[in-house]
Amino acid sequence: MSETTTATPIANFPGLVAGTWAVDPSHSEVGFTVRHLMSKVRGVFNEYTGTIEIGENVENSKVNVEVELNSVSTRNETRDNHLRSGDFFSTDTNPKMTFVGTSVRPNGDDWVLVGDLTIREVTKPIELEFEFLGVEQNPYGQTVAGFEAKAKINRYDFGVDFNMPGAGERLVIGEKVDIHLIIEAALQA
Repeated sequence: MSETTTATPIANFPGLVAGTWAVDPSHSEVGFTVRHLMSKVRGVFNEYTGTIEIGENVENSKVNVEVELNSVSTRNETRDNHLRSGDFFSTDTNPKMTFVGTSVRPNGDDWVLVGDLTIREVTKPIELEFEFLGVEQNPYGQTVAGFEAKAKINRYDFGVDFNMPGAGERLVIGEKVDIHLIIEAALQA
C-alpha cells in the first residue's frame, strides 16, 4: 500500500512533511561509546520506541524516545550484566532511559535537537547534533526519513559514576560517553 501526502514539505528538509513519524527499530540504532583504559567499548540498546513529531515549522518539532536499559549489548554478557546492575543503570528500579526533544535549531549545515535525557531518575538537558539524510519510499510503500545524530554526555551527571582505579591516577572507565543514533522513521497515516 503506497502512502501519499498533500502536506507542504519542510524548508531545508527535501521531502520531509509535518506529521508523526515512528522510529523503526529494525532499521535504526541507538548506540554509545565509552573509554575503557586505552580502548573504547561500543554498545547498543536493542529495544526502544520513539516518535518524531515534525511541526509545520521544523523548529517546533518534538521527539519522544524510550529505551529499555535491560536491552544493552556490548557483545560481552558479563559486562552487560554489570551495566544492568546498581553500579551503572540499576535496571531493577530504573528500567528505562528517556529522551524528550523539545526544539530544533540550525547549526551551520546541520541541525541541533534540544531536549531532556533521563537516566536513573536524573534529567539533564542535552543537545543532539543531527544530519537529515533524506526521504524515500521503502519497498512496502511507506514514506521513511533518515537521520544521524550524536551527542556527548558525562555519565557522572546522571548518577552513573561507578569506576575502578587503573595505573597511576587513571580510572578504568571514562566519564564521557559518546551517543550515536542512526534513525529511520516512517510517516504515520
